[in-house]
This record gives sequence, C-alpha cells and structure tokens, in this order.
Amino acid sequence: VIVKGPVIAPPPRNTPPSQVIQNTNNSRPVPSFSSSNTNQQQPNFADRFKRENIVKSDFEKFIGENLISKIGILILIIGVAIGAKYAIDHDMISPLTRIILGYAVGAGLMAFAIKLKEKYENFSAVLVSGAIAIMYFITYAAYDFYALIPQVLAFALMVIFTSFTVVAAIKYNKQVIAHIGLVGAYAVPFLLSDGSGKVGVLFTYMAIINIGILILSFKKYWKPLFYASFGLTWIIFLAWRLDLSSANIFFSLSVLFSTLFFVIFYITNLAYKVAKKEIFGLSDVVIILLNSFIYYGIGYFILLGNKNSAELLGLFTLANAVIHFVVSLIIYKKQLADRNLFYLILAMVITFITMAAPVQLNGGWVTIFWTVEAAVLFYLARVKNIAIYEKLSFPLIFLAFFSLLQDWTTYYNFYYDSEFITPILNVGFLTAVIFIISFIWMYNISKKEIEKPVEWAWARQILNYAIPSILLLVVYVTFRIEISKYFNNLFELTKINTNPNGKSAYVNYEYNYNYEKLQTAWIYIYTLFFASILSYFNVRKLKSNELAIACLVINLIAVIAFLTHGLYNLSELRDAYLSHTDKYFNISSFNIGIRYLSIVFFGLFIIQCYKLINSGLFKMDLKVMFDYLLYIS
Repeated sequence: VIVKGPVIAPPPRNTPPSQVIQNTNNSRPVPSFSSSNTNQQQPNFADRFKRENIVKSDFEKFIGENLISKIGILILIIGVAIGAKYAIDHDMISPLTRIILGYAVGAGLMAFAIKLKEKYENFSAVLVSGAIAIMYFITYAAYDFYALIPQVLAFALMVIFTSFTVVAAIKYNKQVIAHIGLVGAYAVPFLLSDGSGKVGVLFTYMAIINIGILILSFKKYWKPLFYASFGLTWIIFLAWRLDLSSANIFFSLSVLFSTLFFVIFYITNLAYKVAKKEIFGLSDVVIILLNSFIYYGIGYFILLGNKNSAELLGLFTLANAVIHFVVSLIIYKKQLADRNLFYLILAMVITFITMAAPVQLNGGWVTIFWTVEAAVLFYLARVKNIAIYEKLSFPLIFLAFFSLLQDWTTYYNFYYDSEFITPILNVGFLTAVIFIISFIWMYNISKKEIEKPVEWAWARQILNYAIPSILLLVVYVTFRIEISKYFNNLFELTKINTNPNGKSAYVNYEYNYNYEKLQTAWIYIYTLFFASILSYFNVRKLKSNELAIACLVINLIAVIAFLTHGLYNLSELRDAYLSHTDKYFNISSFNIGIRYLSIVFFGLFIIQCYKLINSGLFKMDLKVMFDYLLYIS
C-alpha cells in the first residue's frame, strides 16, 4: 500500500516568500503548542535527574578534590611539626638527622605533587603548598634551634622558598599555594618555639613572607591572601609589643620592623590596583586607613614610652605625612590611579600635618597652624574648584575655633589671675589677629558665586553662616579680653600688705576694687562702640539682610544690659567717689566722668540703631519698636 504524501503546489510567479501557501490534498489541522506552555516549561523526569546529578557531582568534586585535600595537607604539616617537636623534646634522633628527614619529606612531597600536576592540578597545588610550608619550618628549626646553618644561608633558603612559592602560585594560578605556603608559614615559629625570645629572627622571617606576598600582588589580586597576612602580622606584632614589661625594651627593633611592615603593606595594597589602573573600593580604603593608623599608634606609644624619644612625637607625625605626600605625588605625576585614591592619600597628608601641631607644639601655635591650614584649604576649594578640600577645611575651621577658645582660658583668667600679661603685645592677641585675618580672607572668598553645582551643599550653607558668625564673635571677644587684662594688671599693682610687721603667718592683702568697676564700665563702652560700628558698616557697605537681623539682636541685648547692669555699675562708681570710704586708696573724679562718656557712646549707639531700622534691610516696619526703645532709654 502506497500512501501518498501531501502534494505541495508551486507558488505563482513573482510571489513573495512570505506569501507562499502550502496546499495539501488531505487538509489536517496543525496541532497548536501555544496552549501547552506550562507543560513545555516544566522539565521532564530525565532532565531533573540529570540536573540533580550535575549538582551532586559538583558537590562531590568540591569535597573530594578541594576540601579533603586541603584538610589532609594541613594535617600532614601539623603532623610533621608535632613529630619534629616530639623528637626535639625527647632526643630520639640527632638534630642533623631531624633536619635531613624534614627536608626529605618536603622534597618527596614536592616531587609527588609535580608528577600529579597534569592529571590532578588542584590536588597537586595543595601538595606543593604543603611541601613549601614544611621547607619553611625545617629551615627555621635548623637555624634557630640547632644552629646547623648560618644566618645568611637560612635566609637565603627562605628567600628561595618564597620566590618558588610566588612562581608556583602564578603558574598554577591557585591562591591555595600562596595561602598554605606563605601565610601558613606564620605558624612555624610558634609550633617550634622554645621560648628563646629571638624576636629579630621572627620578624625578619615574617618580613620575607610579606615581601613574597608583595611581589605576588603585582600579578594577582588575591584579597584573602593579603587580608590574612595583614591581620596575622599586626596581631603578632601588637601581641608581642603589649606583652613587654618595659617600653624601652627592643626600642630600635620595634621601630624598624613596624616601619618595614607598614611600608610593605602600603605598597602591597596599592600594587595591583595601581598597576591595572582599577578603581579603589571601600575595602581598599579601609585597609589603607587601618594600616596607617595602626602603624602611627604603635610608633606613637613606642616613642612616648621612651624618655629619650618623647620629644620626637611631632617629627614622627610629620614623617607619616611626608610618606603619604610622596605616595600622592607619585600617583599624581604618573597618573597611576583614580582621583579618589589621590584625594584619600592627600587627605591623610593633611590629617597627619594637622595632628603634628598639637603633638609637638603648645598653646597658640596649634591654633595658628590649624587656622592657616583651614584658610589655605578653603581657598583651594573655592578658587581652584576642588570640592574635597572644602570638606577637609570644614572640621579644621571648627578645630581652630575651639583651639582659640582653649587658648583664651589658658592665657587669660578673668578672676584670681596674678600673672602680668601686657595688653596687645602678647601671644594670645597675636594668635587672635592671625585668626581674624584668616577668617576675613575666607569670608571674602565665600561671597564669590560658583557656577558649577555644589557638592555637600548643606555643609557649604553652614560654612557661609559659620565663618562670619565666628569672625564677629572672635573680633569682639579679642579686644574685650585685652581691656580686661589691662584692668586686671592695674588691679594686681594695687595689692598692699595691710600688716607688714605682723608676726602672724596669715598675710592679709588689700586691692583697689574700684578698678573692677571701671573695667566693667569700659567693657560696656566698648560693647556699645562695637555694636555701633557693626551696624554702620552693614548699612553703608555690606547691606546684608542676615547681618541686619544679627545686628538688631545684638543691639537689643546691648541696650538691655546697659540700661540694667551698666547704669547700676555707673551709680556704684559715683557712690565710691562721693563716699570716700576706702582708707587705703584714693578715688579720682574719673568715676563721675566715665558716666558722661558712657552716655555719649550710648547716644552714638542709638543713632546707628535708628539708621539700621530705616535702612530698608528688614521686611517689616520696626519704627514703632524703635520709638518704644527710645522712650525707655
């Protein structure tokens, strides 16, 4: 029986391919698969079984070829170490035999690993790392415990092993070789330690391992390897340093190796990213900061604990800044990395320079240093459009301000201060003048408009108000302090002993307390004059609405203070002159004259208040309020 298939009629001429129609003798509906999408998406039993087997085989492969092999090699290394230590403790075999057997085990393991490389590369890599670790601690034991080999040969062998580890890790492209071979070697001194305390040998050994990791970092970006070596090195060093009974012990050794470790980790962290010109992530930034401040903290306490080097703390802080500056300069000149790294390291330069001032200097020099530094950074930020500098200047501005406040409490004590300080010609006034000049400079810069959109806008808004506010406060307080200091000096000069010939141990001194009242009167005169000048300057030149509001508040406070406490103080001066009750000191007629001088300055102040209110700088009409103020006055 011959079953004829469908006859396909040829398409007519000049018919597009998309319009070709197939005609059959037996027209049968073509089954549609669109309605069974759900069945098509669900894999059948065979597919699910195959997929589960793949997952299972991958898991078994991980356990068989990866996990068990690593556990096995660690057990082997620990076993060799324990066996060597047991043989050492019980004198089972001669020292030379122990070392030869150790090298034989390492060499045999290495040969076996090389033979398996072609078929079992992962397992071979684990064996290679184990062989290298065994070679490390056998060499360490041969030199440190038995003195079978000289120091030069011991470290030459370690350099060879380190070099071989680096080459093997690159050839195999396996991080496990570096982990077990290099990082695992950190355990060697502790497994074989006899308590001899040869820390120089230990740290040199660790430095060689870290140099190997450094060389490897130029080729491979293996973060876990670097994190392990970084953490182990600083933990071991800190644990040893904190365990010392005296800070003077191993002083040179501590400084040398802490600096060496710091430099190695600094270069290692930068090496791969800079070589490949990749962007630095958060973890890289954290490591740079940790490495820098761990080293600085260690160095600081080492120098602080030694009486001969405590004076070098400022220079040590400055040296840290120089190191970071050299790195930032190289990165900038060679354009080796992204700008974020450059700004980060430059920020560290500024941080350490800022820290150097209070560490090394005392008093006003710290304030001057921070003020000038803040002004320079602010200038570079606004004029050169470097946003990061403005962020750095933000804390420095407030640091300088709080440092100046501390200087004022140090140099000037308003009460019970017997020290004579010449007004104007003193360090405190010089510091304040430099502060004022720097802030005037920053204020003039801050008024310039910038076309580009501003980053960190909220901080810039704070600075735009903080700089003039701090400036006004410092200008007022600076001259007020000088007035107080002048009268404090006069007050101290009036000190007399009322019983110079007395036999009693108690000495009674009398002072001319009239100078305290004169000081208060002059401070009120100065305050009225300051408020008047500020209002005049704003009305004539600045024409600032914000400053006008500030002037109004200052003027109200000044009026209330003068009309209450100020007038009461003037009445006490008048009474002191009229009563003549003081038997030790003469009271001059200036007690009366200063009353009229105060009224003159108060009148000048009222005139400037009137001009301020009528200047048009306020949105509301304040003339009625001024009239009330005038009537009360």
